[in-house]
Amino acid sequence: MAISPPYTTRPHTCPHWWQRRWVRHGALVALLALAGLVILALVREQTGTRGFLVGLGLAVLPVPLLMAAFRWLDRVEPGPWRNLLFCFAWGACAAALMAIVANSFATRWIATATADPAAADTLGATVIAPVVEESAKAAAVLLVFLFRRRHFTGIVDGVVVAGVTATGFAFTENILYLGNAFGTDQLTGDSGLASVTAATFFVRIVMSPFAHPLFTVLTGIGFGIAALSAGRHRLRRALLPLCGLLLAMGTHALWNASASFGEYGFLTVYATFMVPSFGLLTWLAIWSRQRELGTVRAELPVYVMAGWLAPAEPHALGSMRARRIARQHAHRHAGKEAARAVAQYEAYATSLAFLRQRGRRGGAGADFAVRERELLDALWHRRDVTRPALDYASRATAPPAPVPVPPWGHPYRPYSAYVPHRRP
Repeated sequence: MAISPPYTTRPHTCPHWWQRRWVRHGALVALLALAGLVILALVREQTGTRGFLVGLGLAVLPVPLLMAAFRWLDRVEPGPWRNLLFCFAWGACAAALMAIVANSFATRWIATATADPAAADTLGATVIAPVVEESAKAAAVLLVFLFRRRHFTGIVDGVVVAGVTATGFAFTENILYLGNAFGTDQLTGDSGLASVTAATFFVRIVMSPFAHPLFTVLTGIGFGIAALSAGRHRLRRALLPLCGLLLAMGTHALWNASASFGEYGFLTVYATFMVPSFGLLTWLAIWSRQRELGTVRAELPVYVMAGWLAPAEPHALGSMRARRIARQHAHRHAGKEAARAVAQYEAYATSLAFLRQRGRRGGAGADFAVRERELLDALWHRRDVTRPALDYASRATAPPAPVPVPPWGHPYRPYSAYVPHRRP
């Protein structure tokens, strides 16, 4: 445990220009922007301007709901917004561009080699597309895992990062499918519920908006379990993400192949596989979220004994209801800045609990002591504002104390009820 801030002496070196943070961030933004422009041009070329606008308007509908769901799941230790923006942009721009180019090239090559366009389309949808698309989406999860390791600590982080990436990918793909469906309706003159656009909207937006997030979340779970593994288990940390990626490819291939299983193949796969899988993964994500709260309650008492935290804080910080009450109490009595300080305190305390858990398991890095001291200092600077709010929240959410029972019986029964009656 941190007692005094550690000081390390490092030689002062001037980084090269390509090692500067603003250069790396600028190059990443430029790359994603360029990919976005290219994918925009490709989709517009295939759908036409009107089809693109219609597809865009319909494809955007499930995005806020999915993003809100993943953000809610990430409330215990919320990651920075820039990570989520990167993941969404990667899925919508870079991964979608790689998928369109690779799928088109592979399908055309197979059609030319076999002289069977129908078989090439089936093989491309069931084999090529799952491998290419899941690999492209997994690249974003890998980048966050490697370069934002501080914000990638467990299963919930893997689910959120993978789910947001897949949401961005599905957004672009839905624009393409809905735009093409609208173009088909323009040629055939169909409209209303009998149109191809309505059918495509029902299948992709109403029935299965979670399809792509469901596939890629399996990859994220693999990375999340690898993040929980101790540093000495290097083989396990390498194999778990690969296993998750293979599962994502397999489920994606099954979903794409369901249309070729006969008249009711799609509905059968949807009812017997997709819906149960979605329910199971939802339960796993919520269970992992509750497990994170349990980690907070289990790891923070040691800092109470050291004097860094108040005795009531582990209970309050380990309950989402108590956290919300603390923020509301601070906002009501001290304003918006105080509520923001309480939210920051909650996030720092959660990161501290996870850091200590990794340290106990042998998974902390060489900067454990430095990072621990940074988090403790951040908590200490906000203690004057946050401690009254957390104390109030702890008392408001504490379980009711048991009513003492007198030794002679139930407190609500009169004493005369225990006196034996005698006949006169």
